[in-house]
Amino acid sequence: MAKGKNLGPARLPVAQLTILAICRFAEPVALTSVFPYLPEMIESFGVEKKDVAQWAGITSAVFSLSQCMTAIMWGRASDTFGRKPTILTGLTCTMICSIIWGMSVSLPMAIIARALHGACNGNVGIIRTMVAEMVPQKELQPRAFSIMPLVWSLGSIFGPSFGGFFAQPAQNFPGIFGNNKFFLTFPFALPNIIASFLFMIGITTGFLFLKETLETKRDKADWGLELGKKVVDSSKLLCCQPRPKHHSPSHPAYDESSAPLLRPATPSETDSSTSFDDNYESSKLKPPVTRPSLREVFTRQSVINLIAYTFLALHSVSYDQILPVFMHHPRQTHDPTNTHLPFKFSGGFGLHSGRIGTIFTLYGVVGCLIQFLIFPPAARKFGILPCFKACAITFPLLCFITPYTALIESPAAQQLAIFAILIIRSFAVIFAFPCCVILLTNSASSLRVLGTLNGFAVSISAVGRAVGPAISGLAFTWGLKMGWVVTPWFLLGLLAALGAVPIWYLEEMEGFGGANGDGDGDEEREPLLQVEDEETSLLGGGGRVEGSSLTKSNADERIGGRRGSKSKPRLEQEEED
Repeated sequence: MAKGKNLGPARLPVAQLTILAICRFAEPVALTSVFPYLPEMIESFGVEKKDVAQWAGITSAVFSLSQCMTAIMWGRASDTFGRKPTILTGLTCTMICSIIWGMSVSLPMAIIARALHGACNGNVGIIRTMVAEMVPQKELQPRAFSIMPLVWSLGSIFGPSFGGFFAQPAQNFPGIFGNNKFFLTFPFALPNIIASFLFMIGITTGFLFLKETLETKRDKADWGLELGKKVVDSSKLLCCQPRPKHHSPSHPAYDESSAPLLRPATPSETDSSTSFDDNYESSKLKPPVTRPSLREVFTRQSVINLIAYTFLALHSVSYDQILPVFMHHPRQTHDPTNTHLPFKFSGGFGLHSGRIGTIFTLYGVVGCLIQFLIFPPAARKFGILPCFKACAITFPLLCFITPYTALIESPAAQQLAIFAILIIRSFAVIFAFPCCVILLTNSASSLRVLGTLNGFAVSISAVGRAVGPAISGLAFTWGLKMGWVVTPWFLLGLLAALGAVPIWYLEEMEGFGGANGDGDGDEEREPLLQVEDEETSLLGGGGRVEGSSLTKSNADERIGGRRGSKSKPRLEQEEED
C-alpha cells in the first residue's frame, strides 16, 4: 500500500451487510411462523391438550439437538468451500425442510422434519462469522452485530402474522380453500409455501451479489457475481439514463461488482480495491497461520461468555416455545377448589392461532424499533457489559410474573398484560443477544480464533436450546396435570437467575487488537470497505463505543486476513434469535 494515503475512518460495508440480511431474512420468518399454529398442529395429530406442551418442547428440542450435532460440520464446510456457497446450500436445504414440516400429517413425521430442519440450519453462525470478517473494528460492532438481530425482529413481524393467518386455510377461508384437497390434507402447508418464496429471494440475491469473505476463497472466480454484474448493467441500460462510469481494477472475486445496487464506485474505492490487490498478493509470501490451540480459544473470559450464552439461549428459547402453548390452553374458572394462591392455580388464555399471531406480530414490530433505534445508542452510552447485566436481572423477574396473567378475568386485560410483559422482554432479549455476541467476539485474541470460538458457541448453546424446551415442556405438562401452571415459569426463572451469575464475572476485552497481531504493523490503517456517508447513516449514525480508540496496530490485527494471515475461521452461529 502506498505510504501517506489516508482513506479516513473505517466504515460499515453497508451494501454487503444488506445483501447478507436479505439472505438471512427467510430463516427467522420460517421459524417464527410456526409459533402461532404449533399447538393446533400437534392437536391435529391426535395429542391430548394436556400433553401438547410436552410434544411442543420435544419438537423444539430435536431441532436444536440436530443443530448442535451439525454445527461444526457446517463450520468446516464454510472453511473448506467458502462462506457464500455454504450459506446458499443451507438456505436451499432449510427451504425444503420447511415445506416437509408443513406437509407433516403425523407426529413422527413432524419430529423427523423438525430434526432435518435443525440439521440444515447452520447459517446463523456462518453469517455471524461473515459479519466479524467484514467488520472487525470495535467501534462499529454495536451497529454491525445488531443488524442480524434486527433482521430477526423483522422476520418475527411477518412470520407469526402469516403463520397464524394462513394456517388451516380450508377451515379459516372456506370460500377460497374450502374444496381444495391439498390444503384439506395438509392444513399447515400454506405458511411454509409462502416462506419458500422468501427463501428463493434470499438464494437468488446471495448468488448474484454476495461476496466471499473467507480469505482463501476471495481470489476464486465467482460466476454468480459476474452474472449479477451483468444483470445490474442490463437493468441500468434499460431503466436508467447513461452516466459516467468509474472503472476500478479489482480482484475478480472481490471487486465492487455489486456497488451499482446503491451507487457508482468512487475514486477512493479504486484506490482501496487496488491496495487490496497489493495486500493480497503480498500475503501469499507469508506463511499460513497455524490452527489455534484449545488453550488459545478457551481463555477464562471466553469460557465465562460461553456459559452465559448457553443459559441465555436455554431460557429465552424455552420461554418462546411454551408461551404460545400457554396462550392457547383453555381458560379456567378459578374457585377455592382449584386455586390456592400464591402458587396453586392453572389455566391459560384460550386464544386461537390467528390471535396469537397478531400478538406476536405487534411484539415483533416493537422489537424491530428497539433494535433499530434504541440499542445502538444505548450500547454506546452505557456500555455493552452494563446493558447485559441489566438484561440478566430482568429475565428472572419476567418469568416469575408471566403465569399470574392467567388469573386476570377480563380477556382484554389479560392480553394487554401479557403484551406489556412481552414489551419489557423485548428490550431484554434484543439487548442481551447482541451484547453477548459482542463480548464473546472481543474475548477472542485474533480473527483466526474467532471462527473456532463461534463454532463451539453454536454447539454448546444448541444443547441449551435442546434441553430447555424439552424440560420446560415436560414441566408445563406436569403443572397442568397437577394444577400448578407456575411450574415451568418458575423453573425458567431459576435457570435465568443461575445464568445471570457468570455475567458478573465478565470483563470487556479489547478484541483482536489485544494480543499479538497477525498483521503488518508498518502499514497505515485503512477501512475494511469504503462506503459513502449517506449509506452509513442508514444504520443510525457513526458514534464510537466509549473508550475504544482504534490504534494502527489494532486495525492491522483486525484486518489480518487482508494483511497476510491465511486464517481459516472455524465458523459459527443464534437467534435468533
